Formats: sequence, C-alpha cells, structure tokens
Amino acid sequence: MTSVWTQLTVDARDPGRLARWWAEALGYQVVRELPHEVEIRQSADRLPGILFVPGGVKEGKNRLRLDLRPADREAEVERLVDMGARHVDVGQDGDDWTVLADPEGNEFCVLRQADD
Repeated sequence: MTSVWTQLTVDARDPGRLARWWAEALGYQVVRELPHEVEIRQSADRLPGILFVPGGVKEGKNRLRLDLRPADREAEVERLVDMGARHVDVGQDGDDWTVLADPEGNEFCVLRQADD
C-alpha cells in the first residue's frame, strides 16, 4: 500500500498574500480560500496543492524547498525578482541554479534549463 501526495503545507505570516504570490509565480490558481488558509493548485482537479496557513516567522535554512526549472532561467529569475523575490546566498557553488527567497524569506531554487 502507498500514499498519495495531496498537498504541501507552508506556514506564512500572511497566508493569502503568499499564496497569491506563489500562484502567480507557478501559474497556479487559488482553489480554496478561507479566513486562515489558502490552497493553490495547477487546476481545481489536479493534485498536489500547496496550502498556506498561519505560522511563525521563518528562522534559519529551509528544510524543504521548491526547485523550479523554467525554459529561460535568466528571464524567470528577473520576473520573480520583479514580483518581490530576492537573491539569497546560502553558500551555494556552481552555476546550475539561482537561489531566491519569496516575500516571506522561504528559499527556492531556479534551475538551469534541462539539456535537450
């Protein structure tokens, strides 16, 4: 027997604001919005979702992060920074990814394009 991954839960100071930021970043949509939680998905009938709930201030390095692989890394990094992401130095080396943080400080990576 196995389990089905249904959602990733993210603690946020402002769940609605952060959920909408990630929805725009990923091209997702808000599928459920309650006073204290907001869920986004690619579409209403497609799992997994990302659920944003009230939580404390982020401290230290993430134990979990999203890795994004766009068609054009430079253009995507520029778009995300224009949306409010910021560059982060977590001691990374190499040029296969760029580390950014969302508006609440959660790190994520923008990977280079896949080799064809």
